[in-house]
Amino acid sequence: MASRANHLVLLECGLLCTAAWLCAQMISPCAAQGVASQPPASVAAVPGPAAVSNFPIASDARLAGDARQTRFILDLDRPVQFRAFALADPYRVVVDLPQVSFTLPAGVGMAGRGLVKAFRYGLVMPGGSRIVFDLTGPAKIAKSYVLEAANGQPPRLVLEFEGVDRTAFVQSLAPESRPELRPAIAEANAALAGLDSSTAAQPPQAPDKRPVIVIDPGHGGVDNGTQAGGGDFMEKNLVLSFGLALRDRIEKSGKYRVVMTRTDDSFIPLADRVKIARNEAAALFVSIHADALPRGEGDAQGATIYTLSDKASDSEAQRLADAENKSDAIGGVNLTDEPTEVADILIDLVQRETKTFSNRFARILMGEMKNTVRMHKHPLKSAGFRVLKAPDVPSVLVELGYVSNKDDLEHLVSENWRNRTVGSMAQAIDAFLAKRLATAGPAK
Repeated sequence: MASRANHLVLLECGLLCTAAWLCAQMISPCAAQGVASQPPASVAAVPGPAAVSNFPIASDARLAGDARQTRFILDLDRPVQFRAFALADPYRVVVDLPQVSFTLPAGVGMAGRGLVKAFRYGLVMPGGSRIVFDLTGPAKIAKSYVLEAANGQPPRLVLEFEGVDRTAFVQSLAPESRPELRPAIAEANAALAGLDSSTAAQPPQAPDKRPVIVIDPGHGGVDNGTQAGGGDFMEKNLVLSFGLALRDRIEKSGKYRVVMTRTDDSFIPLADRVKIARNEAAALFVSIHADALPRGEGDAQGATIYTLSDKASDSEAQRLADAENKSDAIGGVNLTDEPTEVADILIDLVQRETKTFSNRFARILMGEMKNTVRMHKHPLKSAGFRVLKAPDVPSVLVELGYVSNKDDLEHLVSENWRNRTVGSMAQAIDAFLAKRLATAGPAK
C-alpha cells in the first residue's frame, strides 16, 4: 500500500507541476472596464526598501456616497491594470491587481459606508494583489476606471457601486461561478521563460531523504485573520513571524527538511496548503494560528492544540473551525471540497492511522508546551478543519493564544515568549518524529 500511495503522490505532483507550467504560459494581463497603459512590475513579495519602487504603491483608500451609490477611491503612485467582478452569497466585489505595496493607514477598510460593509486587501500570489469588498446587499459595478495624475492628485483607481435587486445582480454576474485569477504578471512569465538552460542541464542531485515538516502560518495576503489594537496587530503577521522562527529552530538540527506553505504576506487557499503537505510526502503538518473571541462573548486565554474530527469537541471548537474554513471565501472566491485524491478502498485505513499519529503528536506537543506556555483550560480539542484533511499526513492546528486577551497579546508580540514557545514546539516535533522513525524506519 505504501508503494501504491507513493506512486500516486508522485503522479499527482507531476500533473500539478505540468498544469502550473501550462498556466504560467497562458497568463496575460487582465482586461478591465478601464485600464491604464503602464505595465505592471512583478517582484518577490514583501521586498526590502530598495525593491519597493519596483511595483505600484497604494497610499490611501476611502469610501464616499450612500446606500444607493457608493464610490471607492484608491490612491496610487502610478496607473495599474485591474479586473473587477462581483460574487454572490455572500455579496462581494473582487478587484484583482498586479502586485501592489499597500501602505494604507492602520484600520482602513474595517469600517464601511453606503453599500460597502468593509473591505480588505493584500497579496494573493507573487505578482498579484486583491481587494475584496463585503457588500450590504446586491450591488453592481456601475463604473470602474483608473485616473491619470492631474491637478495635484495622484493616479487613482475608482469603483462606483450601484444598488440593484437580487435578479439584476445575478444577471450581472459572469457566467463562470469561480472567476479565474489572472493578474498582470508579464515580467514573472518572462523570468520563467528565460530560465538559464545551463542550470537545467546540470546533473540531478541526490534526493534529500530527511523527513519533511510542513509549517503552515495561517491566513495571509487579503486574509488578515483576527486583529487587535485597531488593526495594528494582525494574526497573519504574528503567525508568519512565529512560523519562520520555528523553521529556523528546526533546521538548526539538520535532521529535517522544513517546507513553509508561505514565507511572505501571500494568500494561500486551504486546499493548496493541504496539497503542499501531500506533494512533499510530509511526515508532519503544523498549522499556526491565533484565536480571538467575538466582542461580548467573555474572555479566554492560553494555547490550544486541535486535531481533525468530523464532530467538534465543543461549541468553541466548532466556532473556530467554521471561521477558519471561511478563509477561501475571505480571499474572494469560494472553493468547493476537493474530490477524493486516492481512489482506493484502503485509504480508510491510512486515514485512521494518520488520525492516531496526529493525536499522539498533539499529546506530545501539549506536554512540551505546558512547561513554557500558558495553555487553555481545555488544551486538546478537535473539529473539522479543512486544512487538517490530508489523509496521509499527521496534522495539527495550534492556536498560540487569543489576541482578544491582553496578556496573550503581550506574549504573542514578545520575542522572548516566541523563542521559548518555538523551543518547546521544536522539542515536541523531534520527540514525535524520533519515536515514529525508530518504529517505522526512515521511509515514510
